[in-house]
Amino acid sequence: MVAKVPHQGGATWAVLQYLLGFRGLGHEVCFIEPVEPADLQPAVAPLDRSRNADYFRSVMQEFGLERDAALLLAGTETTVGVSYARLRETAAAGDVLINISGTLRDPALFDPIPVRIYLDLDPVFNQLWHTEQIDMHFAGHTHFVTVGQAIGRPECDIPSCGLSWIPTLQPIVLDHWPVAGPVEYDGLTTVANWRGYGSIQHGGVFYGQKAHALREFITLPRVTDERLILALSIHPGETRDLAALRDNGWELLDPAVVAGTPARYRAFVGASKGEFGVAKAGYVTGRCGWFSDRSVCYLASGRPVLAQDTGFSQYIPCGAGLLSFSTCEEAAENITALRRDYAAHSRGARALAEEHFDARKVLTRMLQRAGALS
Repeated sequence: MVAKVPHQGGATWAVLQYLLGFRGLGHEVCFIEPVEPADLQPAVAPLDRSRNADYFRSVMQEFGLERDAALLLAGTETTVGVSYARLRETAAAGDVLINISGTLRDPALFDPIPVRIYLDLDPVFNQLWHTEQIDMHFAGHTHFVTVGQAIGRPECDIPSCGLSWIPTLQPIVLDHWPVAGPVEYDGLTTVANWRGYGSIQHGGVFYGQKAHALREFITLPRVTDERLILALSIHPGETRDLAALRDNGWELLDPAVVAGTPARYRAFVGASKGEFGVAKAGYVTGRCGWFSDRSVCYLASGRPVLAQDTGFSQYIPCGAGLLSFSTCEEAAENITALRRDYAAHSRGARALAEEHFDARKVLTRMLQRAGALS
């Protein structure tokens, strides 16, 4: 999403990497974001005068996409940007639909496109919700792509839902993410939501959120001299967790201030010494091999990443620029290793981004595996 919940710079970049990446490969790109009436801010505003539309316009104009993008009021033909009539013409002539989590469901814009790829950016949860009889809108797609490297593999217990999942890494458009300049935040940072949505219980196993994972590392600042800085979206009513974070030495920033637009998000990542990344507990429990698009931004910026292992270490090289951990003790050891040879890890971070996450490689491979590109 870009505008459903406006002013989340990281979520915006997760979509932009695909739009700019495909455009950089020479493809014509049209972006459609459906938004439900209940998501409009303020609720009484019409679509074209909502904060959602204001943010959508500003982002599309910033990246030269304003003539190829539409914010669509779901269930209607009302748009901001490209008209609905032109969207129908585009769909009729389109070759490939990349449908993030099945959000586009309008038959007139969906059915005419011959290759319809369901892009799963939230592995474990999408599959488990489906098994709980929640419609995740898998139907009608011709191919299924996931950023969970292990989904559908024998080593992963998460159900494949009878689908053949194509794994993909998170892409990054390196031209928009150069090696960053001097460090301004002398510490390891990240941008996160304490709770994104509901957890799920399946087969007697609990698949939780970022809150459940981070609590396991709450004492980490006490055993390292490294500053740990969270740009954390957390409800002020979470008083017990807020107190525990502050009492244990975590530094908290407002993500709306430091990462509320694509430009501010990129600047915050680049100003950081590196990332300390904790995954949603469900990704860790599910061993799905998820790796964060946010972490890829740090790597491309030449900022090393310490990331909680979701099983990704079986698929992505670790050791130079990227260090994985599963326990608080391992995290502390990796922080020490990072400090010991920071320059080498910085070079390794950028090299890893260039080798494994370059959008030109990742997106070409995706289209080839879906049979949309020879």
